[in-house]
Amino acid sequence: MIEIPERFTAYRLRFEKEAGARWLAELPAMIASYVDRWDLTLEDAPPMHGMAALVLAVRQADGTPANLKLQQADSESDGEGPGLKAWAGDGAVRLLREDGVILLLERLQSRDLHSVSDPLKATQIIAELLARLNAHQAPEGIRTLDGVVTAMLDQVPQAAATLGGDEGKLVKRWAAIVREVAGDAGDRLLHWDLHFENVLAADREPWLAIDPKPISGNPGFELLPALDNRFDEAGVLTRFDLMTEVMGLDRQEASAWTIARVLQNSLWSVEDGEAGLDPIQIAIAAALTGRQG
Repeated sequence: MIEIPERFTAYRLRFEKEAGARWLAELPAMIASYVDRWDLTLEDAPPMHGMAALVLAVRQADGTPANLKLQQADSESDGEGPGLKAWAGDGAVRLLREDGVILLLERLQSRDLHSVSDPLKATQIIAELLARLNAHQAPEGIRTLDGVVTAMLDQVPQAAATLGGDEGKLVKRWAAIVREVAGDAGDRLLHWDLHFENVLAADREPWLAIDPKPISGNPGFELLPALDNRFDEAGVLTRFDLMTEVMGLDRQEASAWTIARVLQNSLWSVEDGEAGLDPIQIAIAAALTGRQG
């Protein structure tokens, strides 16, 4: 029997409500089914989880350690299997088996980039991984940055009106910057969420990326998480310049696509009813545009 962590249950009920409750009720039988179907043995270890997925330590029939990842199907999880298959372990955790959004993954270590004391060194590791990941063309069927940007820009007038004042003006200013690059959204395979906790130490390589939310687009859209994690306002441009150099990106274009990520996060904040914009997002945008407020 697997004891589902209470915090994971709370996340599923909060974000998915009735659908989450149904999925949680089916989860024990689902685990048993995949353990049987894929000839796995559950290890005596506490389940791991984020907000969306439950990860169980298992052994394959030959004794090789692996992780069984179970999650609900949605617009983000649907692309994880195809993305990992396209990377084939090149800079990312290796996909061993898949059935829709249920994945059997290579076992990595538990140590993430928060264990690297120098944030700049951790940022360089992320940039080097992104350079490899983004070298792959996105497979067919992956959501597109073009579609994401179109939807974002459509939301801007209402969000700006909801915010009002200086923050409403900021959102409009960011949207104007994004419109300038929207016509060149790209076709590279992006991770979309490569922050410090989504890079784990491994045996076959020093570090590998996990938990992608694959999207087809411009690599400049990848930079914000590494600027936001362990935030240091004075170091924003140093990190940004390091990443653009390692990844071989045009600085001005990458700045615009990073503003697109700031805009996306800000629109999500408005949608969630949060009181105002995140000061860290504002500070990052200000550093990149050279404007305060």
